[in-house]
Amino acid sequence: MDPIYIALIALALVLLVVAVVVRSRRPFSGSSTATAAPAPALATRLAKTREALGGRLRALLAGSMDAAFWDGLEEALIAADIGVTASTEVVQRIREDKPEDANEARRALRDELLKVLDRDGRDLALTGRPAVVIVVGVNGTGKTTSIAKLAARLKSRRLEPLLGAADTFRAAADQQLRTWADRVDVEVVGGQAGADPASVAFDAYQAARARGRDVVIIDTAGRLHSKTNLMDELGKVVRVVSRAAGSIDEVLLVLDATTGQNGIAQVRQFTEAVGVTGIVLTKLDGTARGGVAIAVERELGIPVKFIGIGEGIDDLIPFEPRAFVDALLEDA
Repeated sequence: MDPIYIALIALALVLLVVAVVVRSRRPFSGSSTATAAPAPALATRLAKTREALGGRLRALLAGSMDAAFWDGLEEALIAADIGVTASTEVVQRIREDKPEDANEARRALRDELLKVLDRDGRDLALTGRPAVVIVVGVNGTGKTTSIAKLAARLKSRRLEPLLGAADTFRAAADQQLRTWADRVDVEVVGGQAGADPASVAFDAYQAARARGRDVVIIDTAGRLHSKTNLMDELGKVVRVVSRAAGSIDEVLLVLDATTGQNGIAQVRQFTEAVGVTGIVLTKLDGTARGGVAIAVERELGIPVKFIGIGEGIDDLIPFEPRAFVDALLEDA
């Protein structure tokens, strides 16, 4: 065969390999509908909220659309923790549309809830090399397990994460993170008990950079949002890593869905302290307060990026508004 043809074939193969490698290292899309759970599966996981909201709506929609109907609709939305303000606004807009029957009212409700959730920024932004994700939240929200599940999702996209164990105060926090890291086969960089969290976070970033990792996910100690000194410490972690990396790609707040409306205060104060860019809403499978996802976005405009719907390693899924709303209204 002519050497020129051999060279052209070799060049084509090289270009194909490069294209495959580049494609596999694309920034991770956190809300891709291709990876979101289908509505039926999600409806099963959201059974408590679905039954509480959908059951009440079913009873309402079976009756006449009088004043009691509209009051009952607002009460049902508030009971699902969608929030007083959002519930009042949604019901008012539906009334203004003057639906002729129950089916029209249900469709209008679905459309109005989707309007509340219509915002950009659900994709997980991972532009740095390595990208930096700092995970914050109060105690007991499922922060450490959510980090492991997120790492597993990244690995499924052929991205290589490294975890930073910057929770240096809670007993066994480092070991808990390492146990989960072993399950998903990722490295952990930690420090001595009582070490400066900002120093550990800095070391984790530098290690990720030196080892060529795609993402560094930094775990931080759980803290009450009302404790000023602890929030100041968290701010120091963000500032130190930001100076080293140039910027922080994501600050994710892990929020326990069972807290309902009380979670809004957490989101507000963590955002003021460290600039939260997205919410990870956990324990949705165990609460009837799943509407808090809508309340948070309506009140604060911060996107829910992931939801936790179980204990399994694959039970952290991208938040997809249409699937979520359809799941909530399935019983209606």
